[in-house]
Amino acid sequence: MRVSTTQIYNIANLGIGQAQAAITKTQEQIATGKRVLTPADDPVAAATILQLNLELARTEQYKKNIDVAENSLNLEETNLQSIVDLVHRMREQAVYAGNTAVMTASNYDALAAEVETRIQELLNLQNTRNASGQYIFAGYQSNTKPFVGDGGGNFNYLGDEGQLRLQASASVSVAVSDSGKKAFVDIPSGHNTFNTSASAANKSNPPAIITVGQVFDQAEFDKLYPDDMVVTFTKTASATNYTVTQKSNGKQLLVNQPYVAGVDIEVAGARFKILGNPHPGEAAIAADLNFGAVGAFDFSLTPTNISISVGGKTETLLLDQNVTNATDLAAAFNSVVGAPNSNADKLANLGLTVDATGFHSASGQNININSGTLNTDTALGFATQGAGTTSVNLPFAFTAAHDFSVSPLTFQLEVNGKVESITFNQNITNATDLANAFNDPANAAQLARLGLTVTDQGIISNSNAKVTIKGGNAFLDDVTGLKTQGLGTSSTRGLLIQPGDSFFIESTDKQGLLTTLSRFADVMRNVQDTPESKAELAKLVAKTLTNLENTITNLVAVQGEVGARANTLESAKDLNMDITLSSKTVLASLESVDVSEASIQLSMQTLILNASHQSFAKVSQLTLFSYL
Repeated sequence: MRVSTTQIYNIANLGIGQAQAAITKTQEQIATGKRVLTPADDPVAAATILQLNLELARTEQYKKNIDVAENSLNLEETNLQSIVDLVHRMREQAVYAGNTAVMTASNYDALAAEVETRIQELLNLQNTRNASGQYIFAGYQSNTKPFVGDGGGNFNYLGDEGQLRLQASASVSVAVSDSGKKAFVDIPSGHNTFNTSASAANKSNPPAIITVGQVFDQAEFDKLYPDDMVVTFTKTASATNYTVTQKSNGKQLLVNQPYVAGVDIEVAGARFKILGNPHPGEAAIAADLNFGAVGAFDFSLTPTNISISVGGKTETLLLDQNVTNATDLAAAFNSVVGAPNSNADKLANLGLTVDATGFHSASGQNININSGTLNTDTALGFATQGAGTTSVNLPFAFTAAHDFSVSPLTFQLEVNGKVESITFNQNITNATDLANAFNDPANAAQLARLGLTVTDQGIISNSNAKVTIKGGNAFLDDVTGLKTQGLGTSSTRGLLIQPGDSFFIESTDKQGLLTTLSRFADVMRNVQDTPESKAELAKLVAKTLTNLENTITNLVAVQGEVGARANTLESAKDLNMDITLSSKTVLASLESVDVSEASIQLSMQTLILNASHQSFAKVSQLTLFSYL
């Protein structure tokens, strides 16, 4: 067979190259100590090696997680133990405070000072941060300070009920924190009690504060429980009053009591104070429906019923007297004949008074007179038939005509922050024209959205809300009799009372540790050297001891949970060490090279390479010329 010189060189080059590559690979295996350098070397082993390396990486991360978790749990355990020690000390002080026969008010002052110092110490412990600056008792809100005082002895918990968790192994997740609510707030109380708080919508500046308070009459408070109470401030003339109501049914427990800052408020067995200057809101503006031109009519000959509606309540009154003037008319409405179902009783039920000028609603609720007859129209001087007449909130006082068709005007009506534009483009010559302009189809939708009705007497707010007319000009001032330019004019009649600040007394069967100590300090600060005062103190001391015992029970339970988690971490740590050892053993068997075997193989490959070089040298010299 004929072999060309080119073929000889190609075959030799290929053989030498393969031999050299084999040597290089073996040398690299010996140098790295690894048998599988690329997936192509052993695809099955390479896949297994990859899985094992990932397992080792995960296990290493679990180890780091366990270190972090152990640090967190150790910090929590240290703080919990400090708090338990503090509670034991406070229990000793409570036992000491129970010696009311020998203790004086000054002694109790000294004890209260220590309790207040311990409260600050406790607050700092409950607001502990870890090395990362996270609050350990704030739940998921680890960047938010969990416990904050309001200055009245109350402490608000601003965290949540979550627990931060870390993965300790493939199948084990461990909580590394506890909610401060669970540990220090939701502690069973030995008696029904309450928490106090201010509404977030309060407007006083600086904010008024409600104190933590006490249950001074347990039997009375138990009658209220589990209902809550609301303290609402209102303004009457220039005075600031407060009313206490039951939250569930609106029953008024204290009505329009004059407010004096720092004076005890006692209601339903609960005692507390409100400090500062609560925003009183706005006083009601009475609604009035004045008589018109009173006409004479003898209702004794034709007794007539007429209906009066106020705030959704309707009463039917009987006119059965001879009416010759406004005084007679007022007397007929105020008749006590037929008590307790007389006209006077019905007016009182509606919250109305009637005098010679007309009807008056001190609450500000609008008054509607309806279902009358032509005779009652005559007597009252306004329409009483059918839907009748309703008191207005913003009365008109037409003074001069103006032709808005020549110069149309757009102005605004505002109700509860909602503003609508009204346009006049009519010739207005009297109060009837004025009402028609408001009720023009172009304006009707705007009035409906605001809940307004307009008559020739003025503007009526169907919800008794404040109505403001603004953005007008001098001509609109003339036709309405109101100042409409600039900020304009708001309701001058029939405005409901606008409540001011409010505070909540919420019944509960739990009492936080800070609250327990705060109440303990407060009662000792206010004790007097009288048998009655010390008897009340003794009751509070007994409650304090019970609640401190419950606190210790709760804290010990939390400590037990922390200890159990620490044990879980230890077990997970041992498991991870076993997994690491096993994975490394299997990895070594798959990945590591046998150095002895590789050395023999390298020698063989080197021999082959040398042989290849030598044979090529011989073969390359063979030519036909050598045999001529």
